[in-house]
Amino acid sequence: MPRSRTRRRTVWVCQSCGLESSGYYGRCPSCGAWGTMVEQAVDATPATGDAKGTGAPVQELSRVTSAERTRLSLRSPEFDRVLGGGLVPGALVLLGGDPGIGKSTLLLQAALRLASEGLRVLYVAAEESPEQIRLRADRLGKTSDGVLILAETALDRAIEIAQELDPAILIVDSIQTVFLSSSESSPGSVSQVRDCTAQLLQFAKRARTPVFLVGHVTKEGLIAGPRVVEHMVDVVLYLEGERFHQHRLLRAAKNRFGSTNEIGVFEMTDSGLLDVSNPSALFLAERASHAAGSAVVVTLEGTRPILIEVQALTSSAGYGTPRRIATGFDATRLQVLVAVLSKHAGLKLGEQDVFVNVTGGYRLVEPAADLGVALAIASSASGLPLDDDAVFIGELGLAGEVRSVHGLERRLQEAARLGFRSAYVPASARISSPVSGLRIVAVGSIAQAVSSLAVRAVQDRLSHGVRREE
Repeated sequence: MPRSRTRRRTVWVCQSCGLESSGYYGRCPSCGAWGTMVEQAVDATPATGDAKGTGAPVQELSRVTSAERTRLSLRSPEFDRVLGGGLVPGALVLLGGDPGIGKSTLLLQAALRLASEGLRVLYVAAEESPEQIRLRADRLGKTSDGVLILAETALDRAIEIAQELDPAILIVDSIQTVFLSSSESSPGSVSQVRDCTAQLLQFAKRARTPVFLVGHVTKEGLIAGPRVVEHMVDVVLYLEGERFHQHRLLRAAKNRFGSTNEIGVFEMTDSGLLDVSNPSALFLAERASHAAGSAVVVTLEGTRPILIEVQALTSSAGYGTPRRIATGFDATRLQVLVAVLSKHAGLKLGEQDVFVNVTGGYRLVEPAADLGVALAIASSASGLPLDDDAVFIGELGLAGEVRSVHGLERRLQEAARLGFRSAYVPASARISSPVSGLRIVAVGSIAQAVSSLAVRAVQDRLSHGVRREE
């Protein structure tokens, strides 16, 4: 019987969103990206109908084992927190981050911890040699026979070996460098990344083995490859942080087994990434006292309140339009806050450059930090420092009102635990029980908050003058 020949055809595939087209587009009609269409050869023969599924039986939902009972802890409280309490069997996790941020170090540390407890981990090194991984393990001060290194880029062979070894965890570093022999496109292409992810997804669900994928990121900070990959995996994690700071933040952009609001905080040291159990103390460690333009805000990441220092600086604009520059804070939101201060608090910022910096490489995204950022700007413009033992919580509206935020009591309790004595909160907020050792200052508008700052400064100056006369 003659062999059927598979015909090939040429299509254009968008490297950003995975759109396939028979013709070339300078701009992708789906995602709008420019210059992302790449020509690729695909099979023209339609798929036959004899493909078989997984053969899984029909189950009653009440008899399905809950994932909460079978989670695998990575022996890292911060890592487990972001995952929702640990790894679920058969989970496919995609980890992305800038080059050199610590992705491979984080996964190798998790592998070594599991191996030290007798579990077997298979590490597919498609980018590095075994010698390079051994050097990293030596820097971490740990080695283990339970971590098996496979320097292989052919994913077919890697999956075959994983099926034979049955490891507790499979790590593929990285998904952009492995390939399937059945596909003729080059590693890292849209079709290869998509097909490799699909094969690993089938392996993870069939063998109930958690799989970690390391993903490269683009210059925009997104994981390279088609966006369909993020839809296929169960969890998408991003390891963030400034390369010149020691702090690293692990965020979940997608998590089918837990919340996406939790973050993990790590500190990069000579011995690897260490868990930070008290991020607030770490972010406030180098805070200067009695400094104008400095305020402490309380942000809520999932269930964890974190205290962050916000610094602001105003100076006369040397030329042209005044600049509004923010680091770790949304630049558009900064322009809104400056407009609110100018309109409703009487601050003349029209000819002032305004700079805002969130210390420690952290990025503030929730509006509960508006009050602290605005008062830091007012403090810098007036030269009057804010209270060193005060925190500021509240969202600002366009009318200058201070709006309430969720989780206020949890934020106040964390501030009191760290030794702060006063908290500026929205006047509309309802606090069910007082927080011991914390004085609550209710403010209804930004004008009231700025005026209270000026009144307190005058009172401090008068009290200092009386003390000097005595």
